[in-house]
Amino acid sequence: MTETIDTEIAARIAALDWPAIAASLDGEGWAVLPRLLSLRESDAAAAQYGDEGLFRSHVHMARHGFGRGEYRYFAYPLPPLVASLRERLYPRLAPIANRWHERIGRDERFPARHADYLAHCHAAGQARPTPLLLQYGPGDYNCLHRDLYGAEVFPLQVAVLLSAPGDDFTGGEFVLTEQRPRMQSRAAVVPLGKGDAVIFAVNERSVAGSRGDYRVAMRHGVSAIRSGRRHTLGVIFHDAA
Repeated sequence: MTETIDTEIAARIAALDWPAIAASLDGEGWAVLPRLLSLRESDAAAAQYGDEGLFRSHVHMARHGFGRGEYRYFAYPLPPLVASLRERLYPRLAPIANRWHERIGRDERFPARHADYLAHCHAAGQARPTPLLLQYGPGDYNCLHRDLYGAEVFPLQVAVLLSAPGDDFTGGEFVLTEQRPRMQSRAAVVPLGKGDAVIFAVNERSVAGSRGDYRVAMRHGVSAIRSGRRHTLGVIFHDAA
């Protein structure tokens, strides 16, 4: 990993208001990280989509009923920016993930270092990298889904918008839904600018109720692109089987 990139990313992440981020995650299941990447970094990350040598697989969503558009999973070794984001964000999120597991009665706890968690994933047979780049054009969309790749699941993931709403594309809002027990689903549209990131629940989260904590199921997707092209970097912390 390039030392300068890692140093800059680490400083940027350390400067974020993590108590407020944790409170938003507990209250809503998502939180925005403003300007996580610079405009230059966003453009450079989006430009990597055309470099096939960086990726292990290429998925066309329509072929699988996932929506329309396409994405590519990075191969190891990850590009320095992607590796730095994954390594530096994880220690901030692991305590939140552990608290969520405790609240919903799950026994699994996550180590402080991402390298240790990856070793655990690999020992369980999940060794394929999951960070990905997504590309959408006019009419493309991503159906509501969860990014589960095996029994090992880290409860939080991050998506970074690499394109400018209104300039590079229109439409294409990031959408989250929450399925509450014995209630109708609740939807949220997350406002993002170029370089902003959103942290959100992968599968489920704990919610405080009048009779204690309960679980709600979460899904995420992207509404239809009306014009232009939209790129997103997805940072998933567990590897795939």
